[in-house]
Amino acid sequence: MQQPFLLGVNYWPRRKAMYWWSDFDAGEVREEFALIREIGLEVVRLFLTWEDWQPVPDVVDPGALNHFEEVCEIAAGLGLRLNVTFFTGHMSGPSWTPSWMLHPGQPMPPRIWQVVSGGRTVDCGYRNPFTDPLVLRAEELQLRTVVSRFRQHPAIEVWNLGNEPDIFAWPADAAGGKEWTRRMTTLIREIDPNHPVTCGLHVASLLEDNGLRVNDVFNEVDIPVMHGYPMYADWSNGPLDSDFVPFLCALTTALCGKPSLMEEFGGCTAAPGQASFVHEWQRYGNPFRQFMASEEDLAAYIEAVLPKLVEVGALGAMIWCYADYIPALYDRPPCDQAWHERFFGLVRPDGSLKPHAEVIKRFAASRPVVQPARRPVSLDVTPEAYYQAPKRHAVRLYHTFSGGR
Repeated sequence: MQQPFLLGVNYWPRRKAMYWWSDFDAGEVREEFALIREIGLEVVRLFLTWEDWQPVPDVVDPGALNHFEEVCEIAAGLGLRLNVTFFTGHMSGPSWTPSWMLHPGQPMPPRIWQVVSGGRTVDCGYRNPFTDPLVLRAEELQLRTVVSRFRQHPAIEVWNLGNEPDIFAWPADAAGGKEWTRRMTTLIREIDPNHPVTCGLHVASLLEDNGLRVNDVFNEVDIPVMHGYPMYADWSNGPLDSDFVPFLCALTTALCGKPSLMEEFGGCTAAPGQASFVHEWQRYGNPFRQFMASEEDLAAYIEAVLPKLVEVGALGAMIWCYADYIPALYDRPPCDQAWHERFFGLVRPDGSLKPHAEVIKRFAASRPVVQPARRPVSLDVTPEAYYQAPKRHAVRLYHTFSGGR
């Protein structure tokens, strides 16, 4: 029997965004999950925001656990499954950090744009989740608590060790990243040997040696995943380059030897009826330019990407993200600084479907299946050699993959 090509969505509610665990509404979740199922999607990736789930290091919040049980029941009732992402952490620009992790006397870590704690922006550093003993114990508590309680729930699809964790912090080195992944994965498997484990890496882990090498991490977990957007890459063939995302999956597979899942891809859109354009503003105190696709152009892009993911042997595709956010959220992180994060949805702020939701609905109705790769990446160096100059190798291999364009 052929394996179905998984189709899913990354989820934040359109009325709540990252604040939904502290302002939980089961009716809202039921309404939005029903629409997700109607589109034809099967898996919802959701995120356990660290400060909501672990307000102190030695307790996992009972209210969050109860809300999550309601989410699981809603999902199972609709035939949906959940990709459960721990240690969030980095999300849509900010580092969402519980107060007990903060280092008030230290500056923000390099590469961090904004730290949000207790609902406000703070200007300080925080403990490293890969090395700090207090955080490591807290992580293990979160895993033990959640996995033990929900390991037998029919809504669980996969346990996920983070969302682009290298943006939040870096391990000391590749050996440290591999050891952290092994430690967390081993704990999950001791409790739940039946559900797979993944770790939500993104394109940076293919372009720099950030301590989370894809071959090391994905040899420890069960399912390799990748996140990528051509509009963020200066080496893509344009902001809607339909070869870019399939290439990332193919390269990930070439490095780790396993078929991979495109866990995050998509794009932010202009207003209905507006042409594609580039928006410019000050983001976190610095000039920023962001390509905004017309709704029709993004739909054409998604329609081109999906069959190409099947062509490279990908396990599936998960769109970023469920909803544009309502205007009441525009003055709160992440929407206040990361302006474009307001407009990444399958649905508009009023809940109506964008054209690319219809594209996905048609593709889902075709019942795609996972296929042997017809368009692989041939890795001509060892993974160790690749990570001596990762971006140079990625760009070189992409030039070949995309036909030299």
